[in-house]
Amino acid sequence: MITKVVNWSIKNRFLVLVAMFFLLSAGIYSVKNTPVDAIPDLSDVQVIVKTSYPGQAPQVVEDQITYPLSSALLTVPGAQTVRGYSFFGDSYVYIIFNENTDMYWARS
Repeated sequence: MITKVVNWSIKNRFLVLVAMFFLLSAGIYSVKNTPVDAIPDLSDVQVIVKTSYPGQAPQVVEDQITYPLSSALLTVPGAQTVRGYSFFGDSYVYIIFNENTDMYWARS
């Protein structure tokens, strides 16, 4: 079988060279036009909301800022997970969106 392929290739050198040139051209075109990302973004689409309430205890921040804000952000379309953290004078609410959510719409 391989002998027949080799014999056919020797007899039809022009077709083999044209096919080789076509494949080489397609390969060079593909290499030039394929986007390369050294460090691809594999993270979730998430938005972090930081609010400050200077001088207040974590429990006060939790009751007056974090809990109402987390409850309101649960209704955002595409929100998968909402987590709130309260610290001394600061509140952080993390909203993780569905995988197909565009970052532009997640931030607006």
